[in-house]
Amino acid sequence: MKSLIHALIGIFLLLVVWQLLALILNKSIVPAPAETLSLLAQLLVSGPIILAAWQTAWKVFLALLLVLLIGLPLGLGLGLSKTLYNMFRPIIMVIQAVPVISWLSLVIFAWGIGWKGPVFIAFLSLLPLAILTTVAGVRNLDQNLLEMARLYRVPAGRVIRDIYLGSLLPFIAAILDVSIGQAWKVILVAEYLSGGKGLGVEILRMRMNIDFPGLWALTLLAVLLGIITERLIKKGLGRLSHQWIIA
Repeated sequence: MKSLIHALIGIFLLLVVWQLLALILNKSIVPAPAETLSLLAQLLVSGPIILAAWQTAWKVFLALLLVLLIGLPLGLGLGLSKTLYNMFRPIIMVIQAVPVISWLSLVIFAWGIGWKGPVFIAFLSLLPLAILTTVAGVRNLDQNLLEMARLYRVPAGRVIRDIYLGSLLPFIAAILDVSIGQAWKVILVAEYLSGGKGLGVEILRMRMNIDFPGLWALTLLAVLLGIITERLIKKGLGRLSHQWIIA
């Protein structure tokens, strides 16, 4: 209950600051919260905006899925082998350092305009985080548990499932905690710059039409979708963690 009250206070303060900015600055550039929410409600009735939101949302989920499916096994392998980690760390650092705009230029030449570019860029942007966080998780495993598993000759499958993956659940939660918002931002930027379909393209259209209230409304929609995505994934991960402990 306390956390909910604190969250509501934070939202209230944000709205107050927003309202003050709308009063101080030009309303055509920074519309009031009530005006933005009203416009957002109107846009949500529009079929094209709902479709655009869906186009962006499934790209986000696909990018996150690829990051987990590829980043976790790679991180597990690199965490278990210092030699492999030292070999691949420079590659990971290079991937992490390359700007989004550089990847975007490459994917436009490779695939043109479409869904592949935004998903690929989001995947590459988040992969180093997933790998390095998993490596840190593996290195923080309780060695006493592993020693007991060896002593009692616990099957390798159970060791991986119950000790390695079970201990990595908090680190997976940390990966998702950081990655969800980042995935939304990267995919929106990629859509904005490369075209195709999605909320990023709709934001570009608002900018070209010099429709700042519409731009703010779509930005608010993207933020709300990011928060909803985070809550849904966290809830699902919490249930998975609970079932894992029971099993």
